[in-house]
Amino acid sequence: MSRLRKRRLMNQINVVPYIDVTLVLLVIFMVTAPMTNPGVVELPQVGQTLKQTGAPIVVTIKKDGAAEMEGKTLERDQLLFEIRSKLEKQPRAVVVAADEKTPYGKVIEVMDLLKQAKVEKVGLLFQPAK
Repeated sequence: MSRLRKRRLMNQINVVPYIDVTLVLLVIFMVTAPMTNPGVVELPQVGQTLKQTGAPIVVTIKKDGAAEMEGKTLERDQLLFEIRSKLEKQPRAVVVAADEKTPYGKVIEVMDLLKQAKVEKVGLLFQPAK
């Protein structure tokens, strides 16, 4: 007599093949991710170039922290008044030129002053290294 065995239903899932597939996909993405270049942006072109309205206003900061504009040493309030009056006549950029030995805090004070004067374009002037 042959005995018939009933097979039990298996109530477990073998996840090893799924882990293998996941690791293979992870390796593929890790290898191909550096090859893509998502930072490339093609800028739109315009019919005409933008022209600057005038030469920028140059504010010079000396080693001792004194602010100078157009060869005249000015106090904080005078500098603010001069910049506002020049910007009312003709809106343009302001460039801060500071001596390399000038304390960083003095440059920040002048930039804060320019912000109070509602200057929209502020730049830093520097000399390129040789």
